This record gives sequence, structure tokens and C-alpha cells, in this order.
Amino acid sequence: MSNAITGAITVVLADDHQLLREGLVRLLSAEVDLEVVDQASNGYEVLEALRRHAVDVLVTDLSMPGIPTMDLIKRVKAEFPEVAVLVLTMHAEEQYALRAFRSGANGYLTKDVAGEQLVGAIRKVASGGAYVSPGLAEKLAIGLREFQGAPRHEQLSNREFEVYRLIVGGRRLTDIADELHLSIKTISTHKARIMEKLGVDSTASLVRYGMEHRLFEERAAPGPEALPA
Repeated sequence: MSNAITGAITVVLADDHQLLREGLVRLLSAEVDLEVVDQASNGYEVLEALRRHAVDVLVTDLSMPGIPTMDLIKRVKAEFPEVAVLVLTMHAEEQYALRAFRSGANGYLTKDVAGEQLVGAIRKVASGGAYVSPGLAEKLAIGLREFQGAPRHEQLSNREFEVYRLIVGGRRLTDIADELHLSIKTISTHKARIMEKLGVDSTASLVRYGMEHRLFEERAAPGPEALPA
């Protein structure tokens, strides 16, 4: 579904940080076969952009307001099955990539990659391939197997995992409810289920479990000086 006139791969960029989006636009605009046709700062804007344009690739962050990104990926693949989804995130690959691929993502990489790696990933998923960094491939192969003795956090649903991330990030339950557009009762129920599945009895224990298993570490985002001129 490339641009009918230029033949370029059409891209929508989704990230809630405008400075990062602007840097990515400059980076991708330097490639003659790539065209950024729209930008979005949350999941709802992503869906609107995909309805407005003929899009080949959605490049999206994992931590945007509005629709939880794992749910967004599922909605995109259901409504726009021809759109390839490439996740570009600060979240450590080994904790989130498997969930992203299970939700329907076509590629996954972190924001500390070089620009040419991102460009290559876009081209690969646009052509129907899948993209993972070399260091992630083996971990994914292991993670895709069903085996006994899996970590307790593997039992969490995508929604529970998202709520857990926000709790560990210090968010109040009322704030989480607002961000995810759910009732406080629903969030409280999710928290109770998370605690039950992880075998903990307090918020402090939830945080400690996340730290011990390095679930929510984030890679540093590139500073303005690292963005292409």
C-alpha cells in the first residue's frame, strides 16, 4: 500500500513526546523510499490516522495515554490487517517484546538503536517480514515455548501487566483508572488479581517483586542532541 505516485513506504509515527516524533520525521524524511504521512500522540489518534491514510507501517511507542498499547496493536491488526506494526520503545526488550508479538506486532526495537537500524526495520516489516534485534531473537525463541516453572508474572494478562507497571511507577489507582478509562473498582480488582497471581500481600511487595525481576526497567531515551539535524 505504498504511495501510488512515489512508491514510498507510508508511515504513521505514534509517540507522546513531540520532540522525539520531530526527530524521527527528520530521520525518515531523508530516505527517498519512506514517507511519514501522519503523527499521533495517543492510541485514539493512531486509529484516526489509519482511517485517514493508506498506511504501510505504524511505528508506535508502548507507553502512550489512552488505549493501552497492547490493546491498540490488537485493534490495529483487526481493523487494518495490512498495516505492519513496529514497536519502538524505551522498555527493556525481554520484558515486553513477547507480549507485543503475541498481540500482533511485526517488529520490536528500543529507542537506543542507530537510525539506520530503525530504517531497516521499517523496510523489513513493510515487506512482510518480522524484525527483532539479534540479541532478542534467542530470548523470544525461549519465551515462546510453553514450559513449567514459568515466572509468576507470565500469568498476568496484558491489562494486568499494564496496571502493574503503572502501580510500580507510583501512580494512584484513581489516576490509573483515568488513564485507562476504567472504573476505580475495575482497577482495584485488577490489583487484587495481580497480587494473588504474584503471591504478594502489599503494594510494597508488588514493587519489590518488579524490581527483583527487573520487569519495568527503561532504556534512556535519546536526548535532543542525539536527534538528527
